[in-house]
Amino acid sequence: MTHDPRTGLLSAALSAAERGWPVFPLRPGTKRPALHREAACTRTGPCANSHRKWEQRATTDPDRIRAAWSQAPFNVGIATGPAGLVVIDLDKPKSQDNGNSSADAPDGTATFKALCERTEQPVPRTRTIRTASGGSHLYFTAPAAVRLHNTAGTLAPLVDSRAWGGYVVAAGSTVDGRTYEVEGPALLNPLPSGLLALLIPPHPSTTPRPALAPVPARTGRGADAALIWARRNVRQAPEGARNVRLLESARAMGRFVAWGDIPRHVVEDAFQGEGEAVGLPAAECRTTIRSALDWSIRTCRPRTAA
Repeated sequence: MTHDPRTGLLSAALSAAERGWPVFPLRPGTKRPALHREAACTRTGPCANSHRKWEQRATTDPDRIRAAWSQAPFNVGIATGPAGLVVIDLDKPKSQDNGNSSADAPDGTATFKALCERTEQPVPRTRTIRTASGGSHLYFTAPAAVRLHNTAGTLAPLVDSRAWGGYVVAAGSTVDGRTYEVEGPALLNPLPSGLLALLIPPHPSTTPRPALAPVPARTGRGADAALIWARRNVRQAPEGARNVRLLESARAMGRFVAWGDIPRHVVEDAFQGEGEAVGLPAAECRTTIRSALDWSIRTCRPRTAA
């Protein structure tokens, strides 16, 4: 009796949907969506009102899933944003000549481990999928307080992330003859605060912040006023948004540190106290504050351009 690959792929799609993860079909044996593109949209069916992309058409409805996977042995795509997931993609390096992995260069697993060591956080353990290329997908539940989007190399070389606007190939799918498989325990943990601090989008510079007006040269008064505002901003953060508010506030102070208006340790001590006062763990506060200040100081414009 010939095994129908659609059976296993349908099971993979239904299994993901049972977890609350919306799925959509990928072309058989590939990572590419099987849904039509906007240029070919007939504006009928689900697209009667307007073209619906894969993220909008992803579903957890078992009847729709069975109908779709009865047509072909589609691979399974998980829409990470609607699924409430952030997936860290640890890739393998590609050689320039044939596209195969190069054993000489560090892979995403190695650079991610180095990132964790550099930021003094443990390598997180969570649901892990071994990909067709030999890399790994680390699944995390997304934070409720902020909407994250895809990144490419933001965390480290060969380390990408998939959230809103992105998708991953689900376990059970096969690409280039190799199957995506669950590796180790299937537990699913929240995105660690240290990674959140590195992935959260920069606060828009156009947002009005009266207390963060340009600082008078060498007086330090502007920095003092900004720190008072920033500490209050953390103190008044609602539950569920405290880490994000701490990150934003520390980033806002980074330019004053870069300009020499206030010592870094003063800012760190102030935010450490405020973060712990609102109930954040001490280690989480330290990681968030350090990451926020590092980013802000690194990207700060000169005072004359601010």
